[in-house]
Amino acid sequence: MMRLIGLAWASAVCWLLGAVDIVESVAYYTEKPPYIESCRIYEPEFTKCSTRSIQKFMNEVINGIPELLESFGPIDPMRQDQLTFKQANSDVATISANLTELLIRGFGNMVIKESKINKKDFSWQDKIYLPQMRLDGKYKMVGRILTVPLRGAGKIFIEMDDLNILLNVKTRLYEKGGFTFYNVTDVRVQIDVGKVRTNLENLFNGRSKEVERSTNQFFNDNWRDFFEAMRPLVSETVERTLMDLLKKTFDLIPANFFVEDIPNSLELYGRKTQMIT
Repeated sequence: MMRLIGLAWASAVCWLLGAVDIVESVAYYTEKPPYIESCRIYEPEFTKCSTRSIQKFMNEVINGIPELLESFGPIDPMRQDQLTFKQANSDVATISANLTELLIRGFGNMVIKESKINKKDFSWQDKIYLPQMRLDGKYKMVGRILTVPLRGAGKIFIEMDDLNILLNVKTRLYEKGGFTFYNVTDVRVQIDVGKVRTNLENLFNGRSKEVERSTNQFFNDNWRDFFEAMRPLVSETVERTLMDLLKKTFDLIPANFFVEDIPNSLELYGRKTQMIT
């Protein structure tokens, strides 16, 4: 009798684990969620509809879509484990840096000012506004920023106000399960800022806290030049993080849900493409 009870209990546990697996192993959406507004690219006012649709969708991403939380994590803060950066032959900086444990805060308050799609290749161009973005992490750096020679390792933050981000995304369409999907192949950003504040701890390997303090003050007093020195690092951090987010998002959600009349890859590229079933 006890053996039968044990077998029944084991079967129930296996059934429950199987049910959990089914819930968690969603490969992609086959039904459009109510928070996505569909638009038609060949109809007037498409850009207005697309801008509205992407803002609503990003609001939902910020609140937390379970599958994206599992594969990517929260959008605010976003995480980047490591970034190696080199800049040489520049008037404002010659540096070699390694950043780790990066946290990117601020995308929870994003405003989609415009979302455009190119009808020829279905690449995107989005204009995004952030009231503030802040990068926190650990750094190792050697080189020069402005006129200051640097060598140090420690904590760093860069805080930027009034960011306008021009996001350019290249895609390649493909089919899966009867739906058309975006394969995100490239992400590039252009960033303009209204103000920058920064602090690098343990500059000059901690030999002089007074020199460290005055150097950080110099960077903040000359924040425009400092940002130009750090612009490639900030841009690459945002590009790499958004590339990861967008690839995981559009592997999950068909492009048809956003653009109802999107062509399939055969219609767009001709017979040279390979359709995935």
